[in-house]
Amino acid sequence: MVAFKNGEQGHRADSTTAITTGNRKEDNKLRLEDRAAHDWYRFVLSFPPHLVRHYAKKFGLVSSDCVLDPFCGTGTTLVECKKLNLTSIGIEPNPVACFASRVKVDWNINADGLLAHAREIAQITHERLKRDGIDEMGGLSLFSQQRIAGTTLRTLPAETWKFLLKDSISPLPLHKTLVLLEVLAEEADDRFYGHERLALAKAIVFGISNLQFGPEVGIGVPKVDAPVISLWLRGVEAMAGDLRKLAERPQSKATVHLADARHLAHVLDPNSVDAVITSPPYPNEKDYTRTTRLESVLLGFIQSKTDLRSLKQTLVRSNTRGVYKSDQDDLLVAGHGEIQRIAKVIEQRRLDMGKTSGFERLYARVTKLYFGGMTRHLADLRAILRPGAQLAYVVGDQASYLRVMIRTGQLLAGIAESLGYEVAGLDLFRTRLSTATREQLREEVVLLRWPGAKT
Repeated sequence: MVAFKNGEQGHRADSTTAITTGNRKEDNKLRLEDRAAHDWYRFVLSFPPHLVRHYAKKFGLVSSDCVLDPFCGTGTTLVECKKLNLTSIGIEPNPVACFASRVKVDWNINADGLLAHAREIAQITHERLKRDGIDEMGGLSLFSQQRIAGTTLRTLPAETWKFLLKDSISPLPLHKTLVLLEVLAEEADDRFYGHERLALAKAIVFGISNLQFGPEVGIGVPKVDAPVISLWLRGVEAMAGDLRKLAERPQSKATVHLADARHLAHVLDPNSVDAVITSPPYPNEKDYTRTTRLESVLLGFIQSKTDLRSLKQTLVRSNTRGVYKSDQDDLLVAGHGEIQRIAKVIEQRRLDMGKTSGFERLYARVTKLYFGGMTRHLADLRAILRPGAQLAYVVGDQASYLRVMIRTGQLLAGIAESLGYEVAGLDLFRTRLSTATREQLREEVVLLRWPGAKT
């Protein structure tokens, strides 16, 4: 077990460097020229591809190098590495995100064949919906309010609705989506099935459902109807267009594992990774499974509360909705003075403010669990790295827990240093406004190096 000496403080870099292109600080948006593959499906809060390019160049990576993203999400690092002809490996415990990453790095697809098959699926689905009294070809669905209010619409099991956001999707769009999913399964072609399902996942989130992001996931004005087939087919068409261009690039290898970033030794080979470029979760109250809940359910990745609990147990504990009595990662930072101090300040502030909810009582513990989980990850990672490996972790300051400041980057740098990593610096990526304190919070890139000479 990794432990810290009493009173050990988080690392403080002597200086920071702002990441710039020319005279302009990098933004956090997906640029138009980067949309190919990246835009097939991505988290709203995904970090941008140009940041991956920046560090691939800064680290001097070449085609023989292997890049790891242990928190790969929807595959930003993997897709960009593939575009740069770099071998890459992703680790992701969320099954829908893992699925998305695998599809997004699969460019060995015949674009014309994909599009032709999708159009056949669309036609079959149109005919099946017409039998239900729905005609998307004419624009709005020809479906009586009486039947919408009745029992003829397909829906989800009552138990499933309990862990979805209320009104995530309206009855008629849900019915049409379930019919399309049925046709996709019945007419499945293994060459195209993954890409077709991923196109539907994106359509569900950004067109079919009532979800909105700002950046938290919430519910917007409910849609009575949505052009499900058209939205899905538009996504497939965009994929096909990208695939025609991407197929011309060198096909470097990209592998994605459904796994926990805290336990890497049984997934990856020793001394196999030359660089790490990643953005782990931050300690805050964002439930990352909530962001992908609807598409996870509709595509069959989560079917029950048991499935959801199993998923959450594979995540670094970054929010109170994923904390369990059996968790022990906090023991790894029991001797870390600064983390213990922050936890005590959070708990004392909770008591002073009279906050008594179950989640508020967990604020101090989840802070320790988060840094303990990251300690476990960094400790396990050491055996995977080659001598001289370079690492970039995009993390941000947080003040979500009763406005107590958590300098995430500095603390992670200190933890890494105690585990034998060399701290190369903290690059300032951007600042963002805290909704809790109205202060500007730093989003930084913690730069590390594993000792030894690169072979």
